[in-house]
Amino acid sequence: MRHPDRIFLRDHVISAEIGAFQSERGLDQRLRFNVAVDLRDTVAGTDDHVDNILSYDVLTHAISTARADQRYNLVETLAEKIAAEVLAHPRAASVAVTVEKLDRGPGALGVSITRDAGRVPVTAAVPQVSVQVWDATSPLPTGAVVLVPTAPGLPLPPARNARRLKLLALDQSAWALASELGLEVAETRTEIDAAIQQRQPMVWAPTRLAADDPTAGDAPDQLMAWLTGRLGARPDAT
Repeated sequence: MRHPDRIFLRDHVISAEIGAFQSERGLDQRLRFNVAVDLRDTVAGTDDHVDNILSYDVLTHAISTARADQRYNLVETLAEKIAAEVLAHPRAASVAVTVEKLDRGPGALGVSITRDAGRVPVTAAVPQVSVQVWDATSPLPTGAVVLVPTAPGLPLPPARNARRLKLLALDQSAWALASELGLEVAETRTEIDAAIQQRQPMVWAPTRLAADDPTAGDAPDQLMAWLTGRLGARPDAT
């Protein structure tokens, strides 16, 4: 029997208010998290591309999202929420979650659960992000905003690969714009998703995501519309 490939997060310790007893209210206590995910597919053949794997950020984000959802009386409920968040990722086949209280007893007290994809109800949320073509007259955006750079106006000779040259020119413009604005450049879907989760604006360098899909176009407004559809986001014309 083939054992699935697995990614994991071990000994992740944070402080949070949790517990059903009155003595636990209004006080933070240390929680330790261990999360292990069995993958649907092996990590072989990923071509060393971050978009082809389940990012470790998915695990830490599942914990932070679950914690932000509510105040929990039970670590069991928190563990279930974390499992549901992880299994929302299409590459996750099953997940094991351990949540331990480190300050409640003489040792670690907690729970371990294992859940398979399909056993935990998951509600997919539309990301709260906007996509806009950069306008130098607009203020610097805040929050989860994807900026599409404007074309740099470089002379591009006629060529069979003219579209790729236009995209690469936009990449060059993206790096210049990011440096000017003090923002990060996002080239992959994983980088975009991480910035959305952190509610940070970013500048998109489009070649890596859009080059192999001719429907994405090569003009900034076309790319904005294409990425908006991919993210399930909203376009903001500027």
